[in-house]
Amino acid sequence: MKSLVSHEGLHCANCGTPLAGEYCHECGQSVHSVLKPMHHMVEETVETVLHIDSRIVHTLPPLFLKPGFLTLEYFAGRRVRYIAPFRLMFVLSLLCFFALHLATSEVIDQGLAKHQQKVLNDRGSDFAQADSADKVRELLDDKINALDAVQTFGSDAAAAAVGSAKQQLRAAADQRLAELHAQPLPAAASSSATPESPFPHRVEHFRISWLPVSANERLNAVAQHINDNMYAATHGDEAGREAARDRMITGVFGKLPGAMLVLVPVFALLLKLFYVFKRRLYMEQLIVALHSQAFLFLWLLMLILLTMLDGWLVPHAAWVDHPLRWLRAALLWWAPIYLLLMQKRIYRQGWPMTLLKYWCIGWLYFWLLGFVLFCALGLGLAH
Repeated sequence: MKSLVSHEGLHCANCGTPLAGEYCHECGQSVHSVLKPMHHMVEETVETVLHIDSRIVHTLPPLFLKPGFLTLEYFAGRRVRYIAPFRLMFVLSLLCFFALHLATSEVIDQGLAKHQQKVLNDRGSDFAQADSADKVRELLDDKINALDAVQTFGSDAAAAAVGSAKQQLRAAADQRLAELHAQPLPAAASSSATPESPFPHRVEHFRISWLPVSANERLNAVAQHINDNMYAATHGDEAGREAARDRMITGVFGKLPGAMLVLVPVFALLLKLFYVFKRRLYMEQLIVALHSQAFLFLWLLMLILLTMLDGWLVPHAAWVDHPLRWLRAALLWWAPIYLLLMQKRIYRQGWPMTLLKYWCIGWLYFWLLGFVLFCALGLGLAH
């Protein structure tokens, strides 16, 4: 009655319907204005954050420690106090890949910086070991290609130093050619000219008859990118190959979140097929798949954080290495045990049938995951 009295005579500003509460029963718009003082907005933000925090406290511990608990709670209709399955999996996947990026970015950056420094500091001292003019020219071509790769993928500061490095290499090569009584190198091309690609091998165009022209052009572009990256990863010095591999790994990481999202509905379909006589809806199987994937992302996130913690602490306190190793080992064993217990508690079958289906689903999921990672790898190679 309080709500009816307080809003008596008021009409919805959006559709004009008489109000009987704080929300219009026709269009759903709130009676409260969005134009509020700043301190009201801060109060609402704090309230929202605290509410989310309370759901996190109620969601994450059972997700990690109680196999199948959250899924059974959703099946029983108790959902308000927990984070929704899709949002839970999505947020944990973002946190997981962000932590993975932090764990690998430093190594990748160090590898690229080391490679760039090595290439830019190369003054051609190994030309003295060349016993023929052809060998000198071959070594020079390799070094020029390495410098072009630094200019293509490196920073602006590295690109600015490429020109002088090329001149010093050519001078060292000419000196060795003079010692071998061979013809000097031809004059260098103008610096304003477009540099040749460091990837000399080009992919021949192919065409699939039943695909449109735009799709064939896209496939050819992807194939060329893969060829360029593979050439860079297999030619040149060791540092250059390592830098190319790091670039491809970065591209793969960028494709993984979307690829893992595709895996969820397919995994739910597997569960539907193996438990068809349980007569559960596909949406129920999808919730099982979302909670399973959310657990795996949380598990992987904790494993990454433990590994990073080990790298930070061990150089300063070597005694923590042994306990952290035990924690990682226990964490590795917990994932398969958790998924088995989750499957047993949700579908309530005997242990022999549960173990058999667990093995079959795990085997199919392994190949499905491998296929998804293979697709992500292909897209990453074309990065």
